[in-house]
Amino acid sequence: MRLGANAPRLAVGLIRVSTAEQGNSGLGLEAQQASIRSFVAAQGWTMVAEYSDIASGKDDRRPGFQGALERCRQLGAVLVAARLDRITRRAHTLSQLLEDGVSIRAADMPGADDLMLRIYAAMAQKERELISERTRAALAAAKARGRVLGGDRGYRPAASPDAAAAAQARREAAERTAHRLGLEVDRLRAEGVEGHAALARALNARAVPAPRGSVAWTHTTVARVLARTRCIER
Repeated sequence: MRLGANAPRLAVGLIRVSTAEQGNSGLGLEAQQASIRSFVAAQGWTMVAEYSDIASGKDDRRPGFQGALERCRQLGAVLVAARLDRITRRAHTLSQLLEDGVSIRAADMPGADDLMLRIYAAMAQKERELISERTRAALAAAKARGRVLGGDRGYRPAASPDAAAAAQARREAAERTAHRLGLEVDRLRAEGVEGHAALARALNARAVPAPRGSVAWTHTTVARVLARTRCIER
């Protein structure tokens, strides 16, 4: 799908954090989301979808990443992230995406074109490789001096994990997910899609990831998301 010359540019946001702890806190996710939305608004583009992952940037099989790419290809949209490494940490992956015609932009480098993005990604990957080499060399030197590596270094929490706090974190994460998916459902309703079954078919057709790692949307999944969204709004 390609838009006419006078049509507004469409954008798909991609958010990624590296660990479950960062994902549950919401801090990294919310900061990236705000940065992406601000950048898209400044460009005068229209945000049509947002995807998120809690995974390493070295894993190109991430469901959010793949869903965002599919949506960009369907709509001819720009893939936007807060930083370039939120999309991928592999320079060759970025280069291949650009070669395939996927338009990519990073909110922290608003003036960067495709060539600059390639150069930045290659430099960032090289720096990570150098850091890894220096770390391995330092560990080998420490081992040669007889230092014991690994094991219990005394970094233990003073108290056992707080079950109530963990449950609250899970609830907050579920509410953030429901809110994000609720926005997607609202967009479909604005396009005239009504009914849980019809919404489920549309979400599957648009490759929107279902909550909790579900394989596909069903009318029951849609109903649960809408119910949770209504609870949040109260």
